[in-house]
Amino acid sequence: MTTQTNTIRAADHLVDLLVAQGITAAFGVPGESYLPVLDAFYGRDRDIRFVTCRQEGGAAMAADAHGKLTGRPGICFATRGPGATNASAGVHVAFQDSTPMILFLGQVARDMVEREAFQEIDYRRMFGQMAKWVAQIDDAARLQEYVSRAFRTAMSGRPGPVVLALPEDMLYDEIPQPTPPARIETPRFAPPGQALETLRNRIAKAEKPLVMAGGGGWTPAGIDALQRFAETQGVPVSVSLRSQGLIDNRHPNYVGHYGVGTPPYLKDIMAETDLLIAIGPRLGEMTTGGYTLLSAPVPKQMLVHVFPEPEEIGRVFEPDLALVADTESFCSAVAAWDPIAPDRFANRTKDLRQQYDSFSSPASVEGDPLAPYFAHLADVLPEDAILTNGAGNYAAWLHRFYRYRAPGSQLAPTSGSMGYGLPAAIGAAICAPGREIFAIAGDGCFMMTCQEMATALHHGLNLTVIVIDNARYGTIRAHQEREYPERVSGTALTNPDFCDFARSFGAHAQKAPDYDSFVAAVASARARGGVNLIEIRTDPRLLAPGKWLK
Repeated sequence: MTTQTNTIRAADHLVDLLVAQGITAAFGVPGESYLPVLDAFYGRDRDIRFVTCRQEGGAAMAADAHGKLTGRPGICFATRGPGATNASAGVHVAFQDSTPMILFLGQVARDMVEREAFQEIDYRRMFGQMAKWVAQIDDAARLQEYVSRAFRTAMSGRPGPVVLALPEDMLYDEIPQPTPPARIETPRFAPPGQALETLRNRIAKAEKPLVMAGGGGWTPAGIDALQRFAETQGVPVSVSLRSQGLIDNRHPNYVGHYGVGTPPYLKDIMAETDLLIAIGPRLGEMTTGGYTLLSAPVPKQMLVHVFPEPEEIGRVFEPDLALVADTESFCSAVAAWDPIAPDRFANRTKDLRQQYDSFSSPASVEGDPLAPYFAHLADVLPEDAILTNGAGNYAAWLHRFYRYRAPGSQLAPTSGSMGYGLPAAIGAAICAPGREIFAIAGDGCFMMTCQEMATALHHGLNLTVIVIDNARYGTIRAHQEREYPERVSGTALTNPDFCDFARSFGAHAQKAPDYDSFVAAVASARARGGVNLIEIRTDPRLLAPGKWLK
């Protein structure tokens, strides 16, 4: 609390700084190491909401989802030591997903540093490889400097997480009332005109171009411009791992996504492409099939790589043309071009689209019990519905048969983190209460963060969790079967009755033993609102769409 009219407590100043930057929600687990900050949140629900979570990993993942949807840093608070180590799971997601985030961590008092005091950790060493910047605020008078820099760092270039440590005693300090900060916006920078002209010439000479969109930092304006560029030039558009929300999947120029288990037709497309225009993706392991779809260091395809951070371009694959620009500025520039050679590309784009339609149809895996479930969701959910998921073989059905149609409709970790789906749904429900939220999880994935069901109920959120239960770590079991057939080790699971589990928190729950009951359960959950869980039990022999253990 403020003791004099011309001074302010450091903790109150910190919360004021978040409000000044447009932050409306912060996620965290309470801890004594930042008790003054919790006090500073008291009575400020109209300005900023502190969302109490049940484990710091879940809180950080919820903050990641919030950052993805808003484009501004997701805010997470965690206590020192164990709280920080738990939260690191969400920081890693934000780093690999290029999501703006600021994690505030309690720290031991300044006069106890370097003594291995209770729960003391050197955060610079701990988070050094999974954050854009890690710092400790020892001087309360510099809070505004550090927080402003944290916002700029998290939002600039390739977005990512920042970690700021808050010594416990510093938060009690009184400082002179500072000048309120200006709202920090994401810097935009377009590629030079000469580079754009070179790209125009490359497209004019190409026979089989392909656009691949992906990465973080996209805006609705950038997504709209990407679609207009594709339409004007007639080029096919693919996306990188878990970036399917970057273009309406019903669009005639959309041809599919590169990621885990890239389908054969997309591998063929990449092999025959003579001009790959990569807008935003890092071209990492999953997207490039273990760095095999492109040859390193010099691809056979002519590669144009657009990325907001120069250090990333050429990390693995040397581009023919490198354009350092943010995706919105680049796409806005090329969307304004007149048609170059769309008639030359039209038939090929149409053919590739037909291949995508065939692959993503449930009919492509005759007899597969799960494919119709996700096609049904695409049929009945509104265009702006948000679907979240973590990692597991269940995600193969979601990504293949569900069609994403709006910006922000897919929240999924490119880091492959299990447990992301439910916390991400919580972050989405806080950020976008008017949109329908569905978290898709396997049984192993759900149990990683299932305690956040309590969070969803406590805060009165509206979301539905669909748990696909095959009583095993399905992805690892599939790898195990490939490498060590019939030698099952460590992948079998014993699960609770998930419906009873959900009901114990106060959620509504239904089992869906077949397709018709699933259709009814989805309709019931949508009509009811609140927190719902739908449990689908599947045959453990089902490994992937259309693939069974013998």
